[in-house]
Amino acid sequence: MKIQAARADGFARKPDAAVRAVLLYGPDSGLVRERAEALIKAVAGAIDDPFRTREISAAELKDDPALLSDEANAMSLMGGRRAVRLRGALDSHAKLFEELLDEEVKADSLVVIEAGLLSPSSKLRSLFEDHPKGAAIACYLDDESTLADVIRDSLRQNKLEVAPDALEFLVGRLGGDRMLTRRELEKLAIYCAPLNGDASGKVTLADAEACVGDSSEQGVDDIAMAVARGDIAELDRTYERVTREGTHAIAILRAVSRHFERLHFVAGKMAEGANADGAIKALRPPLFFKAVTPFKMALRQWPASNIGRALELLLKAEMDCKTTGMPSEAITARVLMQLATAARRAAR
Repeated sequence: MKIQAARADGFARKPDAAVRAVLLYGPDSGLVRERAEALIKAVAGAIDDPFRTREISAAELKDDPALLSDEANAMSLMGGRRAVRLRGALDSHAKLFEELLDEEVKADSLVVIEAGLLSPSSKLRSLFEDHPKGAAIACYLDDESTLADVIRDSLRQNKLEVAPDALEFLVGRLGGDRMLTRRELEKLAIYCAPLNGDASGKVTLADAEACVGDSSEQGVDDIAMAVARGDIAELDRTYERVTREGTHAIAILRAVSRHFERLHFVAGKMAEGANADGAIKALRPPLFFKAVTPFKMALRQWPASNIGRALELLLKAEMDCKTTGMPSEAITARVLMQLATAARRAAR
């Protein structure tokens, strides 16, 4: 069965008893891990109980395909349900999982499978979406709405409320990976913890700026600025480094889109009569002082109508990454080069 986004976290905390195996997939590897651990805790009570949990690697499965069925059908020596975890699942494993889901159940265990981005035509994804004993949960990168909810909920659990400008700043700095986001928020919660444990505190913009780094990595901001000002050499260098470090293509596209949205906002303010400096100061979260000069340079190269077209191309590229099955890195590199080339021509 296919678990919709609105049900995903609730299902991870309390999985359907009829489901024997759950596939977690998508570009947000941190969210994949978070939901996998929630499923394991729901079944086995902890993620590291040696009697009730077992982790299998893809390499082990390649050497011994029967290991999956053996572990899924093993009984816990101490009683209770067992959880079997497999990371790095591929379409080539689909037949093994189909056999597991079809065979007679001998033990009350749950198999938790973690995978990367899978296309709609993926055999593995189709199997778990269609099989009555399987479940598939997509783990996509947080958008502004879901990220704001994650931030508010995480801080509220630590008896903290977040000021609107601080929330806006955090949404702009977090979101590349759910687990990295959680770690940054835990650090912020410790920094802002009320002295009286029973009292509530407030996270201000100053607190957020002092404590939280950019978990989506500074590199994606460098990519966005290189694209907007037409610096193709810098784009090539930074894109290669950031993708090599593991940043997903969709995270890069969204960072570039946010940059162009900010250009669009400032260009709109200037069309209403504001000067560039005044319009830039109205941005929330504010620009870092080192980014002001390249931002102004990009403004001269991108009239509002062209910014709108750039945003359309970036949105189409993100949709293509999710739906066409083509390599997302190639789709992203192509649109970024297209925009950077347009900016370079405008500069001439």
